[in-house]
Amino acid sequence: MAALWAHSDRERLARWLPDALVLVPIGATEQHGPHLPTGTDALIAGEVTWRAAQQAAGRSTRPLLVTPTLELGASDHHLAFGGTLSLKPATLLAVLADVLGSIATQGGRRAVLVNGHGGNVGVCHAAAADAAVSLGIAVGHLDYWRLAGREDGVFVPGHAGEFETSLMQVLLPAGVGTPPPRSAAPALVAVDDVDVHTTALWASIDGYTDLPEKADEAAGQRRLDHVVEQMAKRFLDLAEAL
Repeated sequence: MAALWAHSDRERLARWLPDALVLVPIGATEQHGPHLPTGTDALIAGEVTWRAAQQAAGRSTRPLLVTPTLELGASDHHLAFGGTLSLKPATLLAVLADVLGSIATQGGRRAVLVNGHGGNVGVCHAAAADAAVSLGIAVGHLDYWRLAGREDGVFVPGHAGEFETSLMQVLLPAGVGTPPPRSAAPALVAVDDVDVHTTALWASIDGYTDLPEKADEAAGQRRLDHVVEQMAKRFLDLAEAL
């Protein structure tokens, strides 16, 4: 069984929660270049979570409950471009602690944070670890793009680049504009095994990566289907393991 928390009444939630796997999609509201909606990360996170829950529902040993998507994330590095609503990392950590605390207080014993924004990665990891200790519940953390696999020449997930633009051509085609053409993908700081953060880099690439003009709806559908399929498998494994 898969259900949306927001569409369920308190009686059903009270019955389901002790045995359920609660799925919490987390995104962001931030600039995505001149061509994608600011809600891109939240929309993708919510859609892949719900689609995967529905796909897994008939085979899951537990109810799969999907909470409303958290649409604000840690996005301070995008504020300079406009169009961004951001939480400080400490604030987001507190929000996730409160959400997980609410689930635990009402009988939930297991949850998964399904993240759609790179700036949330460290916070989600910390929130999951803290909840396990402070609340005594099992919490997983999954970044959806890690299920996409590797594609030669495609920066996954990028930011408003070919990958995300192709997904949005499937999920919200009316919201996808035409990005200015680039002669080549902008250079990024790449050092093996090191995540590098620099505001100068974001400014130099105009706040979006690689070549979004190469996005293709058919490729977006294939990528979306693959992510959903892989995520459904993870939900089934977690339902058995937790």
